[in-house]
Amino acid sequence: MPTTLTHCRNIIWDWNGTLLNDLDVCIEAINRLLQRRRLAPMTRERYLEIFTFPVQHYYTEAGFDFTREPYEEVAVEFMDHYLTMVGEAGLHQGAGASLEYFRNSGKQQIILSAMEQTELRKLAGEHNIAAYFSHIFGISDHLAHGKISIAGQALRETGFRKEETCLIGDTLHDAEVASALGIHCLLVADGHQSESRLSASGYPVIRSLIEIGKVFG
Repeated sequence: MPTTLTHCRNIIWDWNGTLLNDLDVCIEAINRLLQRRRLAPMTRERYLEIFTFPVQHYYTEAGFDFTREPYEEVAVEFMDHYLTMVGEAGLHQGAGASLEYFRNSGKQQIILSAMEQTELRKLAGEHNIAAYFSHIFGISDHLAHGKISIAGQALRETGFRKEETCLIGDTLHDAEVASALGIHCLLVADGHQSESRLSASGYPVIRSLIEIGKVFG
């Protein structure tokens, strides 16, 4: 287990796949799109190996042809399905305990997500965890290009010192964001990418949020 994270006073949480356990919802939503286009369905194993940011690249790998239809239309169609089902998704095991652990430890917590801002705030509220966060940063649309563009804004608005800040996420994009910001990163192999992919990042990886206390204790 890494020991360099014990001094981190500021926690930047990813949302989808890290706090919110929405993997099955995403697979079902993409399969509805694939079925309508008579494309091969997505298995969980394949999803974990090809999901990436920008999400458009993942769609291409899944079989979509953006010379025949615009990416924006596909992304909106996906979100229409996703939003009808996301109410069924719960928080990951250990999410609530981790949030409480950090609050009791005096750490500041925010969310930084590639999800649209209004929907992000709505979901955090519905799961009764919004009060844990001093800020919630989402993006302005449903196209999920990524969050590097808003990451700098998050650091400026919070005033977080880079050397005392850790981003907790479930994808290599979270590692990219942390690297771009010059902050620490912890990856959780319980979301949208496989443990083997995350391990290649060079950042520490845990298998579930239940292990948070071992990393920051």
